[in-house]
Amino acid sequence: MSTILTVVHIAVCLFLVTIVLLQHGKGADAGAAFGGGGSSQSLFGSEGPVPLMNKITTVVAIVFMLTSMSLAYMSASSSTSSVMSKVEAPAAAEAVQPVAEQVVPMPDTAVEEAPAPEAAKTQE
Repeated sequence: MSTILTVVHIAVCLFLVTIVLLQHGKGADAGAAFGGGGSSQSLFGSEGPVPLMNKITTVVAIVFMLTSMSLAYMSASSSTSSVMSKVEAPAAAEAVQPVAEQVVPMPDTAVEEAPAPEAAKTQE
């Protein structure tokens, strides 16, 4: 059942993206409303009855939400174990030392001194 619902969900998702991209934007007629093209519609006027594409978009969006909620419910109700159930607890003998007790070796701090400028002149 979950596989069929997932396939339907993906198909509806792709159809929803396609149908939204095919629709004509509301702001596309703004240029015509200000005098170009002889449009009879006003910028802020009523659009009239809802076009067929808007109805299809609404139905597909509702189906998308229903499949999303169904998949989420099935996922939440079917999982009885946790990912962490397979992880073993650390043994008490392998306890980590506190930071104050950790010993960090220090690097060797001996630095060779560079020869003095006078010594370099005398060697020439």
